[in-house]
Amino acid sequence: MKKIDKNKLILGIAAPVLAIVAALAITSVIILATGKDPIHAYLVMADFGSKSDSQVWIINKAVPYYLSALAVAIGFRMNLFNIGVDGQYRIAAFFAAVVGGALTLPGFLQIPIIIIVAMLVGSVWAGIAGLLKTTRGVSEVITTIMLNAIAAAVIGYFLQDGRLAVKDGNLFHTPNLPASSHFFTIPTQPAPLDGFLVIAVVVGFVYWFVLNRTRFGFDLRTVGQSESAAEAGGVSVQRMIVTSMLLSGAAAGLIGMPTLLGSSYNYGTDFPIGIGFTGIAIALLGRNHPLGMAAAALLWGFLERTGTQLEFEDYQQEIVGVMQGVIVLCVVVAYELVRRYGLRLQQRQVGAELAAQARKTEKAEVSS
Repeated sequence: MKKIDKNKLILGIAAPVLAIVAALAITSVIILATGKDPIHAYLVMADFGSKSDSQVWIINKAVPYYLSALAVAIGFRMNLFNIGVDGQYRIAAFFAAVVGGALTLPGFLQIPIIIIVAMLVGSVWAGIAGLLKTTRGVSEVITTIMLNAIAAAVIGYFLQDGRLAVKDGNLFHTPNLPASSHFFTIPTQPAPLDGFLVIAVVVGFVYWFVLNRTRFGFDLRTVGQSESAAEAGGVSVQRMIVTSMLLSGAAAGLIGMPTLLGSSYNYGTDFPIGIGFTGIAIALLGRNHPLGMAAAALLWGFLERTGTQLEFEDYQQEIVGVMQGVIVLCVVVAYELVRRYGLRLQQRQVGAELAAQARKTEKAEVSS
């Protein structure tokens, strides 16, 4: 038993190490192909990323990335590919901004209302895909992609002067949230940390606890591994699919809140987009584990922060994008290789144990 645990530990460490080594090797070759020194690039990134202002920036940037990865991971654990997280968080943030801009309440009421509206809108938007999958058998990949486009169209229609938005120079945005809607910050030097970091930590803990310490989480993981086995155990697969999509959408509703409540205080044409797709990559990097996704989100923020410094060193600006893509591919390939090796190792161990048991039985029969 101890040997099996030791092997699992070794394999668990081998996968990320293999991925990092492969990613560094491939990225180095790519940088060399551009005529630049990869070692110098890594030193520049490490030096700039270790500065205190960069560390604060990276953590603040990682918060929405982490929430996006959690939203994606909920679906992944059910073998559901919620590609629509980007549309879900954008339409959730938009309507939350509209509701928040129309209210003037004390902060202890205003902020929870805005967050709840965002989670409800994101949940409903994702639930559409869940219902279509369970009632009509439509792939959630197709429906969530289409819902992304529909969300963008709905936002574009209402985000106009005279509808639910106002014109501010060349931008259109919803009415500004009152001061009571401004989320708290964590005082640090040289800049404050986004207070939504606390919410991200709480949500990550809830995600881990529900999946690993509750009957619902067990059912969810069972359905993801084998729908037929789950049905045989009395689990309603259709109900679990819809519930998982609702929870994924609710988590997606939180993604835009750090920006809405912490910096922009409205939803405008300059509101960040694409975070939902970044969450897919981070969920893959983190293997759907809350700590793994946190590390991946920080890594993503680190690459984006230090990538700007590489441009001042006359490196191609596309290098960071290439590095991000290479890391994702290396992680996916490395974990798959390690998983297959671990499976073969387990099969050999089981075979050896069965052979040993057979020999014992044969000797017992001979001696008797």
